[in-house]
Amino acid sequence: MRSGIHSSCYDCVECSAGEISNVTDSENCQTCQYDEWPNEKKDRCVPKVLDFLSYTGDIIAVFFSVSSGGFSLITMLILGIFISHRDTAIVKANNRNLSFILLLSIMLSFLCVFLFLGRPVDVSCLLRQICFGILFTVAVSCILGKTIMVYIAFKATKPGSLWNRWIGANIANYVVLFCSFIQVIICVIWLSISPPFLEMDFYSSQGKIIIQCNEGSLLGFYSVLGYMGLLAAGSFLLAFMVKTLPDIFNEAKYITFSMLVFCSVWIAMIPAYLSTRGKYMVAVEIFAILASSGGLLGCIFLPKCFIIYWRPELNTKACLLERKN
Repeated sequence: MRSGIHSSCYDCVECSAGEISNVTDSENCQTCQYDEWPNEKKDRCVPKVLDFLSYTGDIIAVFFSVSSGGFSLITMLILGIFISHRDTAIVKANNRNLSFILLLSIMLSFLCVFLFLGRPVDVSCLLRQICFGILFTVAVSCILGKTIMVYIAFKATKPGSLWNRWIGANIANYVVLFCSFIQVIICVIWLSISPPFLEMDFYSSQGKIIIQCNEGSLLGFYSVLGYMGLLAAGSFLLAFMVKTLPDIFNEAKYITFSMLVFCSVWIAMIPAYLSTRGKYMVAVEIFAILASSGGLLGCIFLPKCFIIYWRPELNTKACLLERKN
């Protein structure tokens, strides 16, 4: 009621958020249902907007899908180059089988981005974090195995070294299998106790229904990330220790830079991931997947492709031995 004026004079007050009034001079507002929101005039309830990374009408999803497909094709091309030049010195220098597995896991990591795009469903919620965690663990385990072989190869060059017995022991393959198996066990425990599930958030954002995947057990989710980070940190430290070895063994300098990029991306991703909601939280994780996978691909394999095609005179065993001496 207006003060100092006739008792029949009132000021109109807008309804609160989530309420409407379609009756003139109404004293009370009506609350919309949980899946509806007032229109601009606040005289009618309309369905809330569904919020997720949609392929149609969302430029972020289109950009990520094109980037994921493009990087996957580039990785496939590099894998083809390495297979066609598998008998050359630079491909054989540091366990070519691990290089093939690493390229395959990087390519699948790019492709797993599509599990994060589009409207979430129960199956995609179960698969997205599990596939991402296992594929990245295989990739980082391959890098750890390569780094260990670099260290052993250098130690074995010393006369009478006890490391000679480990040269043909397939240590790198066992490292990949063992480290990947531990991540699989973590994922199985996570799925057994509290698996991810589809969730519709009606209240966090006004006028929107956020369709998202609830990670279930946060301990399981961060255990997957923490174990992957532990392997990456170990690979980085070991590669940094042996990065000054002779060139015939020195894939370590490329591994050092790749792990530096990998760790930097994921360290920066965690606070950004925790401070966002809805589709932007998913976008942060997708960006981290693309950036870290691209860092591994670029730092480790592009220099070798350059030598294969533009400096073929360096791609011989004699040249590598000469550079070592």
